Amino acid sequence: MPIGSMYEMPGHLIRRAHQISGAIFTARLTGFDITSVQYAAMVAIASQPGIDATRLSDLIAFDRATLGGVLDRLEAKGLIARQPSRQDRRVKTITLTVDGSALLETVKDRVLAAQAEMMHSLSKAEQDQFIALLKKFVGRVPEED
Repeated sequence: MPIGSMYEMPGHLIRRAHQISGAIFTARLTGFDITSVQYAAMVAIASQPGIDATRLSDLIAFDRATLGGVLDRLEAKGLIARQPSRQDRRVKTITLTVDGSALLETVKDRVLAAQAEMMHSLSKAEQDQFIALLKKFVGRVPEED
């Protein structure tokens, strides 16, 4: 199989796109000690204060077992707080701390710049089409509540 044929394989291209997007995100947020998954979790928590880990894992499409480690690191950094639910003490609700909210606000423009950098080679129409196709590919996109 010629090497060029790899660039016709969606799996290879998706992997490369993931590498590129991750590198751009990391470069734009250097010094803030936050990963793209931690950022996604914090955005979801900010939009739904008091969310539990099961719902959060559904919202950001991240497996529950791995998400536990993400939440542990965010809590250790003082960016989130977990408390037992009032309805079910076995469930912990998650909220952003003041520091977590401040960090989201601080990095907002950098995250937007990273997204723009990822899409810079596409026209506006191509960007819209690309996003629409990615949404179709992943199968579902959580609704805003």
